[in-house]
Amino acid sequence: MRDPQKALRLHRWDVTPAEARALQLEWRARLERGDRAGRIRRVAGADVAFDASVPGGQAIAGVVLFSYPGWEELECAAARQPLTFPYVPGLLSFREIPAILAAVARLGETPDLIFCDGQGYAHPRRFGLACHLGVLLDVPTIGCAKSRLIGEYREPGRRAGAWTPLVHEGERIGAVLRTRAGARPMYISSGHRVSLERAVELVMEACDGPRVPRPTRRADRYVAECKRGARIASR
Repeated sequence: MRDPQKALRLHRWDVTPAEARALQLEWRARLERGDRAGRIRRVAGADVAFDASVPGGQAIAGVVLFSYPGWEELECAAARQPLTFPYVPGLLSFREIPAILAAVARLGETPDLIFCDGQGYAHPRRFGLACHLGVLLDVPTIGCAKSRLIGEYREPGRRAGAWTPLVHEGERIGAVLRTRAGARPMYISSGHRVSLERAVELVMEACDGPRVPRPTRRADRYVAECKRGARIASR
């Protein structure tokens, strides 16, 4: 895994939306969609919230680290970063990743896999937040989104674990996965160094009842606590 602080310097972040789209296309060439995760001992969930009460706005990133396969919560870390990129659909990684990298840098242990609350390959340019973060850190990642960005699909079966392909322009870009029987599906896609089939397996392993898998659900709750001012440092 690359040093998260060095990853911030792998490309410019002070870019226009047009430059950001060009960077996504350029960096997509580094993406690996096969299984090259190696041994997994530590899994993290990452999420970002925004604080509009601060002049200019801030991104608040939270990362929660778990043991694997036991799913024991080991550590949390958070970071606040000024917002320097506007809200543009399809370019959220440029708004969120600097804060995520700062939070990852505060972890005492290195994650072997990161669940991202957002899209991976299921993206107009096939380079969503999970792909971008995975390539920057050279760590396996999975996109685990609560809503669809693009693509068409057939409704999956009602049982937990049922899934159907998410297809865009004739290409399978993700999976529409029923993580809990009868619940609305999640939209799963490869990030980096994890195949779609393996991503689905890992998401189902991380499901413990609620619709949203444990890593991103816990990260979401943690950043909400940080936004309220309850916590902001690593522990």
